[in-house]
Amino acid sequence: MSGQSFEQSQSLNLQQTIAPQMQQSLQVLQAPTLELRHLIQMELESNPTLEDETVEISLEDTVDVDADEKDSESKSDDDELNDGFEEEFAALSQLDDEWRESMAQSRQHTSRSDDAEEKHQFLMDSLTEPITLQEHLMTQLGLADATPDERALAERLVGNIDDDGFLAFPIEDMCFDLGIPLRDLEIAKALVQSFDPVGVGSETLAECLLIQLERLDKRLSLEYRIVEHHLDDLARNRFPLIARKLGVSAEQISKAAEFISSLNPKPGACFSATSNVYVTPDVVVERVGDDYNVTLTNEQIPHLRISNSYKEIMSQSGTGREARGYIRDKIRNGKFLIRSIHQRQQTIENIARQIVERQRGFLDKGPSQLKPMNMAQIAETVGVHETTVSRAVSGKYIATPHGVFEMKYFFTSGYSTDDGDTVSNTSVKQALADLVADEDPAKPFSDARIVSELEKKGLKIARRTVAKYRDALNILPSHLRKRYD
Repeated sequence: MSGQSFEQSQSLNLQQTIAPQMQQSLQVLQAPTLELRHLIQMELESNPTLEDETVEISLEDTVDVDADEKDSESKSDDDELNDGFEEEFAALSQLDDEWRESMAQSRQHTSRSDDAEEKHQFLMDSLTEPITLQEHLMTQLGLADATPDERALAERLVGNIDDDGFLAFPIEDMCFDLGIPLRDLEIAKALVQSFDPVGVGSETLAECLLIQLERLDKRLSLEYRIVEHHLDDLARNRFPLIARKLGVSAEQISKAAEFISSLNPKPGACFSATSNVYVTPDVVVERVGDDYNVTLTNEQIPHLRISNSYKEIMSQSGTGREARGYIRDKIRNGKFLIRSIHQRQQTIENIARQIVERQRGFLDKGPSQLKPMNMAQIAETVGVHETTVSRAVSGKYIATPHGVFEMKYFFTSGYSTDDGDTVSNTSVKQALADLVADEDPAKPFSDARIVSELEKKGLKIARRTVAKYRDALNILPSHLRKRYD
């Protein structure tokens, strides 16, 4: 009975030991590069046995324990803690050599010329924290010619402007909440609307566009009349109806609509955080002759190694069992982290090579040649579980001759053509977009016509699928795409 209890206790202890390591391994695999750098930095701060490769210490110097110490110590409890150390460090040394070689190869492939390095450094030094819309408006408010009361109300309005540049609430509601005259808030609103970007502080799209037209001295223009009285009809492309109501030709309405479309419907969007996203690719694919070279950007990830500081502590006769146990645990944790990072990079590289091998058409000719590919296929080839592939490509980017893409971009379902080939749904979307781009604006293709045109290309797709893809591409229905000359 006691033996069974001991085995259960040992099993529980093993689970408690493995679970945190496996959790960390999955975290390392799934983390994008910037998150991984942060995770590594946290480990460097919490694990004294870890250090960055910038400290020139030979790992081999940290492997051997003094022979005198090994000969003189007896098989005590402290000796049991040292069992297996040489084997662990030997394996770690081999891993370190492999990692160094991988890093060296990566740097060799990704090394920049002096001119390119100077441009890269200038770009990095030029990056600044993006200013928010509210900060931009408050700066202008500080320079505006206004009374203290007007400034106070204008500041309240700025605080209620959303990311698109519109007031989140009607000023009538705000007047009721604040208990102030509507006229006072209208004056403050006019002050905010005098700021850049033009149209900020509006309550409706029509108000926003009218302000922009006023700034362009078009208050008496046809465009102004259309926006002021017929914006809903304009959104539905009802050009003949608008023309009859305003007593002009449909061609004049069409030209006016083209000018209106050049205005900014979301004046605050240029300050959105999403417009300042910088992506560091994890993999770089470059054409070399008739082939493609796959390189990991290892330079973005610190190279960890085990410090030799533990050696001095372990060699001291006064070091107790608790200290030795602490050092051993930290070394094992550090070793596991190093292995996890190495496996992460190897997995990402293996997946990237499979993408390059299977998506040669994309690399040669662009997105229109993207082939269907799923994670199960890659997992089988690489020799990992499908969920591992999913975690490995999550938030990772690959630089190709056609631009930088998220690695998930290359995993897509597809369709069979009449000649037996397969094409991805991304390629189908591209074909649909090309059809619409080349259509006669006066006679745009209906969804049924698009189905027919795609079928001529060997792609048999349901009409509801065409509608779904068209919506995903932000392509309006045919009756809203029709242009009137």
